[in-house]
Amino acid sequence: MDFVDIACPYCGETIQLAVDGSAGAQRYVEDCQVCCRPIEVAVDVGADGDLSVRARDGNEA
Repeated sequence: MDFVDIACPYCGETIQLAVDGSAGAQRYVEDCQVCCRPIEVAVDVGADGDLSVRARDGNEA
């Protein structure tokens, strides 16, 4: 399990997500721990095992 800090796309606060990199690429929704709004989280794992985590609100295309 890896822990990644991201900025909430709604309130801008930094929150920490627990990410299981062994599960491969993932897409899921997690509520912000500060403002409780739903964040769309995208996790990608590079060939070298490095995680790329992106967070966006539901209004982004």
